[in-house]
Amino acid sequence: MHLKQRQWWWLLVAAVVLLVPTLAGCSTDLAQYQANKAVGPQVDYTITGIDAGAGEMATAQKAIKKYHLSKWQLQTSSSSAMTSTLGKAIKNRQAIIVTGWQPHWMFTKYKLKFLRDPKGVFGKAENIHTVVRKGLKQDKPEAYTVLNRFHWTKAEMSKVMLAVNKGADPKRSADKWIKQHPQQVRQWTAGVKHVHGQSLKMTYVAWDSEVASTNVVAEVLRSIGYKVTIQSMEMQPMWASIATKAADAQVCAWLPNTSGVYYRKYRGQFVDLGVNLRGAKVGLAVPTYMTKVNSITDLNKK
Repeated sequence: MHLKQRQWWWLLVAAVVLLVPTLAGCSTDLAQYQANKAVGPQVDYTITGIDAGAGEMATAQKAIKKYHLSKWQLQTSSSSAMTSTLGKAIKNRQAIIVTGWQPHWMFTKYKLKFLRDPKGVFGKAENIHTVVRKGLKQDKPEAYTVLNRFHWTKAEMSKVMLAVNKGADPKRSADKWIKQHPQQVRQWTAGVKHVHGQSLKMTYVAWDSEVASTNVVAEVLRSIGYKVTIQSMEMQPMWASIATKAADAQVCAWLPNTSGVYYRKYRGQFVDLGVNLRGAKVGLAVPTYMTKVNSITDLNKK
């Protein structure tokens, strides 16, 4: 090796030696939640949300204004992206605030808590309703009867949701739940005549809860002879599909708040069959290890 080559070699080695400590100090790991510090800077004043058309996103924006969270922003993503971000944060015990709803598998899988809402922006507990197109009772009375009878609990829905979250096919998960609850399914289908290949379309919002309920109802309707197709949509098109008779039914109407704007917009253009699940809840949620964040008002603390 020539002299100049050796000089360049040693300069390169020296540069690497000097660079290593610098890189070591620039760890990509984010800091864990610190209870003795304000939560705002720890989450970059960001609430992790879902799709922009979701009713809870509009309510979360109202909460930001109502609680004077002027520094805060609501980050739009999707249900799957939000839960993925939540899971990573919990794994590393980092601070995170999300738009949450229950029933949802994340409340089964993780230790979470809703933040208190003293100003009542998110309202009290909601109920999920079944909504069908006008004329369904006359056109397809058997489907109407089953949809009208469909009702289950948060715990029952959570079983299907959690199975799907673990990688199970939604259709198979629904079919498994149906086989495990024959008496309940018989209550929905008692006295209903078997049909022969009539088509029926259901629309739904691709939230984990609605994936579960829609697949269960679709499988029950298939068991009495219907050829059921299900289609995922954003919330507004879902309601429009029922109002315009492009679809027959949906079991995803969170009321009175989450779907309230569309319920009012399309009033008179659909039939509300009433509650299929009671006691649903929407709000801002955090991991329970965030011990100093218990109310939305805590987000303003310095």
